[in-house]
Amino acid sequence: MYKLASCIVFLCSALTSASAMAQANLSGIWLANYTEDLADRRPGPALGDYGGLPLNEANLLRARSWNASLLGLPEYQCRVHPSDYANSHNNIRIWEERNPDTLELIAIHTQHFTWQTHRVIWMDGRDHPPPYAEHTSMGFSTGEWVGHQLKIKTTHLKEGWLRRNGVARSDQATVTEYFIRHGDSLNWTVIVNDPVYLEEPFIRNRDYFYSTDTQPVTYPCESVVEIVHEPGYVPHYLMGNNPDLFEFADTYDIPYEATLGGAHTMYPEYRAIARELPRPSEMQD
Repeated sequence: MYKLASCIVFLCSALTSASAMAQANLSGIWLANYTEDLADRRPGPALGDYGGLPLNEANLLRARSWNASLLGLPEYQCRVHPSDYANSHNNIRIWEERNPDTLELIAIHTQHFTWQTHRVIWMDGRDHPPPYAEHTSMGFSTGEWVGHQLKIKTTHLKEGWLRRNGVARSDQATVTEYFIRHGDSLNWTVIVNDPVYLEEPFIRNRDYFYSTDTQPVTYPCESVVEIVHEPGYVPHYLMGNNPDLFEFADTYDIPYEATLGGAHTMYPEYRAIARELPRPSEMQD
């Protein structure tokens, strides 16, 4: 009996160790690698550049009505990046929260160096709140291990954006993410399903490098009145009145129709269609 009990204890210990070994240790400070989509992530995408995005008509109309002066309003100056956009900009810190007695993983925390936003990814099997619960910029996230990959599901996000040129993401979106560590490299993939503004899922992928000598820094933000407006004024363009929508197509001599986005522009087959469309230089001749 004693030998049988010992074998059972050993087997349970072995199974627990094997399960723990399948999980990756993501803790530490990770530095963003900007070799991918630098122009989109630092200075920001051009107005009118919507090609390759699965926008529906509602999202395109909203993007074409957007005015960058909106960001100068005091209400918007300190608006934080939502959790599904945060991987496009700046470094992150990751740490674990464990039960002090059992060492069971309760949650994984992330801290974004921009605005110091703090996000909790619950790992204890809890359910997501009901649809009417509070929506925030970080949303409500739960995670599970799929081998060495951390898979995250996020709901209850406040309305946000997919790109910083007016492309919106609604508060009805569900976001699936994957953290995949390869040694000192971390891959972070974001998949946005939005029934309000997208024809198909939107996918963004970013890479990070592990750092042993970087510390988080504070990111204070204080809003000020930069330009005096009438109370209640919100910068925008009425439909068809934005004078800058053609600038991107003109600058790079891209068919204007190809810059309007839609799920069909995401696929390689669209290149053959785009070649047959008139370019700005041809239309000026």
